[in-house]
Amino acid sequence: MLRLIYLRLSKKFAVVLLLLAATLFGGCASTPPKKLDNLCDIFDEKRSWYKAANKSSQRWGVPISVNMAFMHQESRFKARARPPRTKFLWVFPGPRKSSAYGYAQAKTSTWRWYQKKAKKRRADRDNFADAIDFIAWYNAQTVKINKVKPSDGYALYLAYHEGHGGFKQRTFKHKTWLKNVASKVHRRHKRYYTQLKQCERRLQSSGWWLF
Repeated sequence: MLRLIYLRLSKKFAVVLLLLAATLFGGCASTPPKKLDNLCDIFDEKRSWYKAANKSSQRWGVPISVNMAFMHQESRFKARARPPRTKFLWVFPGPRKSSAYGYAQAKTSTWRWYQKKAKKRRADRDNFADAIDFIAWYNAQTVKINKVKPSDGYALYLAYHEGHGGFKQRTFKHKTWLKNVASKVHRRHKRYYTQLKQCERRLQSSGWWLF
């Protein structure tokens, strides 16, 4: 009898611990990294992110540094990022400017396209692994459709913002602000690339990226 009670209490205690762990680690996972300007710091803090970023890079052929620079620009690594709401009568909150959501700020229609073509029906925009894979996938489409180099963060970002058709039609031509942002993304990609060279061997050999 005592043994039965002990086993039941042990199971309940184990369930409580699992729920607590899920809550704690789930919250940590959705919190942006503390240091955003160094890719090594980001991967050191978010141990599972390197594995996901590397897997997507290998799958789609776009450098980790490019995809991570895109995510920095789009959401600052915030899982549930959304565009700001418009204002109604200058005071009351109105609808958002677009359906963009999550780490990659992917619009609903584009995300559904990705889910279908990449065969990831259960992918979520507020999941880092899914979002970084989406960015790598979209950039891979730009490489294929618009004949852009995988390391050209500037051109890739213009296509990411304007769409493949818009990029082909050069809809960004008179958008000085957008070209400035694309230049900033490319510079961050180059900086992230240099930083990653200094720590990638350690990330791979230490086993941290397996978590």
